[in-house]
Parts: sequence; C-alpha cells; structure tokens
Amino acid sequence: MGNHTTVTMFLLWGFSSFPELQNLLFVVILLSHVTILLANASIMVAIKFNHNLHTPMYFFLFALSFSETCTTMVILPRLLVDLLSESKAISLPECATQMFFFFGLAANNCFILSAMSYDRYTAIHNPLHYPIFMTRKICFQLIMASGVIGFSVSLCIVIIIFSLSFCNSNIIQHFFCDIAPVVALACNCTFLQKLILLAFTVFVLVGSFILIMVSYVFIVSIVVKMPSAKGRYKTFSTCSSHFTVVFIHYGFACFVYLRPKNGDTFRDDTLMAVTYTVLTPLLNPIIYSLRNKDMQTALRKILGHGIKGFPQMVNKRAQNI
Repeated sequence: MGNHTTVTMFLLWGFSSFPELQNLLFVVILLSHVTILLANASIMVAIKFNHNLHTPMYFFLFALSFSETCTTMVILPRLLVDLLSESKAISLPECATQMFFFFGLAANNCFILSAMSYDRYTAIHNPLHYPIFMTRKICFQLIMASGVIGFSVSLCIVIIIFSLSFCNSNIIQHFFCDIAPVVALACNCTFLQKLILLAFTVFVLVGSFILIMVSYVFIVSIVVKMPSAKGRYKTFSTCSSHFTVVFIHYGFACFVYLRPKNGDTFRDDTLMAVTYTVLTPLLNPIIYSLRNKDMQTALRKILGHGIKGFPQMVNKRAQNI
C-alpha cells in the first residue's frame, strides 16, 4: 500500500456542492417521500381490500409498489438527514448494507416488471386458459424468483466491491452508496473486476428489458391480427400503464448505469439518480391510477370509506374518553 491511508469511513458528498439549496432540497425531497409512501400505500390498500383487483396483474402491481416503497426507504431517509447535517459520514459496513438493499430491490423491480409483461402476454395470447397458466402459486413463485435473483446479484456486487481496498480519498460523489462512485475510490480495482461488475449490471438491466421486449413483440403480433379496432385499442390500453412505467424506469437506469464512466459524469449521475430514486417511485402509482379505471374505482371506494369512517372513529374515541 506504500504511503496510502486505509479508508474506514466515507463522506456522502452528493449535494454538498449546492449549499444554498440544502433547505429547499430537504423540503422538496421530504414532500416527495411522503407522497411516495402515501401513493404506494393507497395502491396496496386498494388492491388488498378490493376483491375485483385480486388478479395476477394487480398482484404484481402490489409487489412492485411494496418493493419501490422499500427502495425509497433505503435511500431517502438517509438523504434527508444528510441534507440537514454537517457530518455526512457513513461507515463501510453501513455503505455496503445500503448498496446491497438498494441494488437488490432495484433489480427486484426490474424482474417484477418482466413478470408483469409475461402476465400481459399470457392474458392476451390465451385468455381462456389464463387462470390456469397464472395461478396464485405461479405468481408467488415469479415474485420470489425476482427477489432471489435480484438480491443474489446484489450480494455478488457488494462482495466484489467491498473486498477492494479504499485509500486516500473517502469522498463519494453521490448522495448514496452507488456502484460507480464507490468503485472510483478503490485503489486496487482491476479491469476484470470492473468487467464483472458491468456484466452483473447488464444482466439485470438488459436481461430483464429483453424479456419485456420479447413479450411485447408477441403481444403486438397478436393485437395487429385482431379484426376489431375497438378490440385492438382495448388490448393496448391494458398494457399502456406498464409500458409507460417500463419506458421511464429503464430510460433513466440505463443512462446512469450503462454509459461509460469518468470523474466528470458523477455530478450528472447524482442529478439523474434523483429521477429513479424519487421521480420514478412517485410517477408509477400515479400512472397506474390515472390510466386504470378499475384502480380509480377501488381508490375512490377506499378514500370514501376512510372519509366516512373518520367522524365515527373520532366520536367513538371521544365517548371512550
């Protein structure tokens, strides 16, 4: 190691170059975080308590909302603390834990989106046998497989990165422990190790995206053969929400993780990371709510019962007091 000093603590320096915006960023991200939690919780409650939504499509949507909620919980609370704190220090074990859960959940989201595309293809290709092909057991197995694959890949990435030596600089040019900014601080990362890390990232992003695109190729080939224009429109509308979410999710993620890296790109990646840690989890429930009449009906029922039940709950508690 020579004269190198071994690093035992990192500094998350993501937004420290914008000191005048710290308070504004805190308010914006706090409001976004609360909105994400409320929106995804509303989606999950609506699916849970509305029997009309107890179908494979909404089962996967429930899993996606839960996973995205967990993803934001890994990143945003820590970011909010750092925006108000002078010390932005994070230990190596904490950094490794954050990276493990973030990338594991992010990969899980990708494979859930793949399972959702397969579900749509199965429903369109063979609607009569759809209940047989997409049973609750099969849906659960697909969800479990998404989680197992996602966290297995994440564990491999974390083991490779945190077996490296970190020396001299301990400043992570990001607001959380992401792969590239942490690897940039390593003083003994070989070309082979970087290639393996890239291969894992490509496997998650490109692999899951190919599965989605294959499903949509088959869906389009089926839909264009439909004689009725109304039938084609109705079929495409059932896929529109999912396709919109896929476009946003993979567009931002591929831009950050698959383009060539250098020291100048980390600042851009920090700003872009806000989109897939804040904007995407915020837009997904909105997209599924605005473009899905069944979900709109379920949400109105849930909100209606909540508003009606609130005065009764208050009166009951007042009587008990």
